[in-house]
Amino acid sequence: MTCGMPVRLTRGIAALVVVLASAGSAAAQTYGIDFRNTLMPASGGMAGTSVAAPQDFLSAINANPAALTQYKGTHFTIGGAFAEATVDLEQKAAVPLLGVAAFSAKSSTPGAIVPAIGVAQEVDGLPVPTTVGLAVLGAAGGGSSYVQEPASNATSSYLLLLEFAPSVAVELTERLSIGATMFIGDGYASGPFVGTSGMTNAYALRGGFGLDYALGDATWLGAYYQTTQAFRFENEAVLFSERRPRDVDMGLPQQVGMGIANESLLDGRLLLAADALYLDWRSAALFNNIYRGQWVMQLGSQYRATDRVKLRLGYALAQNPIDESVGTRIGPVEVPGGVPAVKYLQSQFAIVNEHRMAAGIGVSDLLMRGLDFDAFAGGMFPAGESLGSDTYVSVKSYWLGVGFTWHFDQPPAGRGTPRS
Repeated sequence: MTCGMPVRLTRGIAALVVVLASAGSAAAQTYGIDFRNTLMPASGGMAGTSVAAPQDFLSAINANPAALTQYKGTHFTIGGAFAEATVDLEQKAAVPLLGVAAFSAKSSTPGAIVPAIGVAQEVDGLPVPTTVGLAVLGAAGGGSSYVQEPASNATSSYLLLLEFAPSVAVELTERLSIGATMFIGDGYASGPFVGTSGMTNAYALRGGFGLDYALGDATWLGAYYQTTQAFRFENEAVLFSERRPRDVDMGLPQQVGMGIANESLLDGRLLLAADALYLDWRSAALFNNIYRGQWVMQLGSQYRATDRVKLRLGYALAQNPIDESVGTRIGPVEVPGGVPAVKYLQSQFAIVNEHRMAAGIGVSDLLMRGLDFDAFAGGMFPAGESLGSDTYVSVKSYWLGVGFTWHFDQPPAGRGTPRS
């Protein structure tokens, strides 16, 4: 490693503290509650498309770690995104056992600031080419709040999951790489049960594994698998008429992703990529009673307008994950009021939108050689859904973000150098 790395890493950690200190509530661009790579500095402009040929190394760490081997030298990124949703809830009938009367209101949950900070380092002197990475990322978030409406009986939910993610990737051959990431999760939650709920935090581990294969000089295939991540928020809620606090289990689902990318068109200036993801929400605590398994298709493009400027565009189709056939329980809790009450609680994490668009720009050597700037913006098309006969929720959102990446000790341009 280069001798300047400790200094750069220290500066990165200091910057991270500043970003996290300003983090707000989470209500943003998600698949279910999972951000995936939709808020990463470069992938964000391609609607999160990043499994086979990620345009920022943070996206490799967070999805397919094998793609880290595409980044030679040393790279440090500091970035983040702001995302905000508008959620409107209409409760057409009372749920007496929850203390909820009929009402119509807009959620007062503010937007979220989501960090994307990390470093990647090619390691010399090992038997096989190896790249290591370390990142702090916003993994998931969601929630809504209607405390300003007396008829809601102070209905409010909040969830924000951050990940500290060390990662490693090795080149087994000139074309085949494998990688792994350990996600050390730090979660903050309240709700979703109506009643007294305090903000609590919890920790949980998750594993990620990936493969990346260069099919030719300009085509890449990628795949990854991530395990479940189970958080237990101790004494998080006093439910309904109970007096003792309850632990609340929440989690992220096991998931798989596959992708392909090609950079041969227009003399190598046009990159086209596609990802297919499956999020198995049945494996996630609490959300297995709210969501069903969810398919996501991500399509992204990047055009090199000049040697320094890249233009990005992306579209994502995410299956509506809301489970229509709920029972009378959420996790181990029997919800008073039966199915209508469960439908009401389900509305607090009802990300029903299926269509997303995003665009972005990347500028190389901004102000100084080796400094790249990325920016992106996107939005979910407005959508609404009836949850049973008494509850209707509608959601729309937008997000935007930036990232600054310093590249050190890069080899001459060619295969294996970062395309971002």
